[in-house]
Amino acid sequence: MRCPIETQATSEVLLAYCARRLDPGTAAVLEAHLTSCPACREFARGQRTVWEALDAWEAMPVPPGFDRSLYRRIEEEARVPWWQRAWRPVGPALVHRGLPVAAAACLLVVAGALLETPRRAAPPESTAVRVESVQPDQVERTLEDMELLANFNQEVRTQAPPSNSM
Repeated sequence: MRCPIETQATSEVLLAYCARRLDPGTAAVLEAHLTSCPACREFARGQRTVWEALDAWEAMPVPPGFDRSLYRRIEEEARVPWWQRAWRPVGPALVHRGLPVAAAACLLVVAGALLETPRRAAPPESTAVRVESVQPDQVERTLEDMELLANFNQEVRTQAPPSNSM
């Protein structure tokens, strides 16, 4: 048997085994696998703990008038206008007298700061860089030419007559 944890298709077999919904033949094969696979054995142990806790859990009894009170609250909520339902979460925060004044003051400060800051010019559009592929011999010739020009420039500077300034 392939390990159920490693394959998604057969992992349901391991869950069915833990829920006690597996036929006896498949359960026997899986139990033989559990003796040799510690990962599956640990998974099965954890699932058994969960299922035992769920079996032992008892829900609290529902009070006798629960349905009636629930439907009454739903009807009362349906009669409230939509704007009051929307206002409920924000209403208590706006009840304080200082909150609307503080909000207006903050708005004025932000508006003043925005009006006082100088407008920046739009950044110039970036120039596109063009990349060309060159052969190594082209690079070598260019470097030789640059060296020749540098030597020529040096000779011109040394041979130039001194300038007479008046």
